[in-house]
Amino acid sequence: MIPRTATLIGLTAILMWSLLSVMTVATGKIPAFQLAAMTFAIGGLVGLLTWIGRREAANSLRQPLVVWVVGVGGLFGYHALYFLALRFAPPAEAGLLNYLWPLLIVLFSSFLPGERLFLHHIIGAVLGLVGTVLLFAGNSSGFASGAVPGLVAAFIAAFVWASYSVLSRRLKTVPTDAVAGFCLATAALAALMHAALETTVWPETTLQWLSVVALGIGPVGAAFYAWDIGMKRGDIRVLGAASYATPLLSTGFLIAAGFAKASANIAVAAILIAGGGLIAAKDMVLRKR
Repeated sequence: MIPRTATLIGLTAILMWSLLSVMTVATGKIPAFQLAAMTFAIGGLVGLLTWIGRREAANSLRQPLVVWVVGVGGLFGYHALYFLALRFAPPAEAGLLNYLWPLLIVLFSSFLPGERLFLHHIIGAVLGLVGTVLLFAGNSSGFASGAVPGLVAAFIAAFVWASYSVLSRRLKTVPTDAVAGFCLATAALAALMHAALETTVWPETTLQWLSVVALGIGPVGAAFYAWDIGMKRGDIRVLGAASYATPLLSTGFLIAAGFAKASANIAVAAILIAGGGLIAAKDMVLRKR
């Protein structure tokens, strides 16, 4: 697979993640860790279904301990920290700190063998960060001392996801099929957290059940496989900068579904994020065929 194709596949993960908010709203009042357990179980099953007819795929689970630590630590660690952040901190501030991860991916990529960080990659990532700040600026709900643990969790979550993404490149020889195992392990850990901290609430309508299934198949399923391919074989700097489109697209889908309202902030943020993404992807966009 050539890097350009892998990068395009990685970009589909960003599109799927942008549907996460609107789909989550549609699931009703299912507790966070319960929803994670349900959707990651479905996401793992999605991966297992692709093994049909490929006997060698099961061998992908035979990986050194460090691979499992990176894979499960990235998926479960990030989501556990993000859920903790949303529990203690205002959503706007938590979301803003969490969305440092695209910039961190771009910066961390400079430490990878064979990767070089150019000025247009940095400019693109910074423009995306500015656009994201603007996107959240009108949604601030204030700051209280009790929010500190949540803000710290959101900050650490950004480093966890960026580290997982960049380390995936270092573990390039690990097949993407292994992500199915990471998803199932994450589902098991989330189920344990749910049992310890939450009260079970099952979906009440057909729409809510369908939303849970859709989440598991897309944003919490196929997206992680696509992201793994992009991180291991695509342009990691372009994908990092382009990731800032996630909160923007997510807001757009929420507006389309009637859960949010359009504003001038969103329009300007769109220009900054889209412009930053194009600048960061200059090499790929202008590359001669």
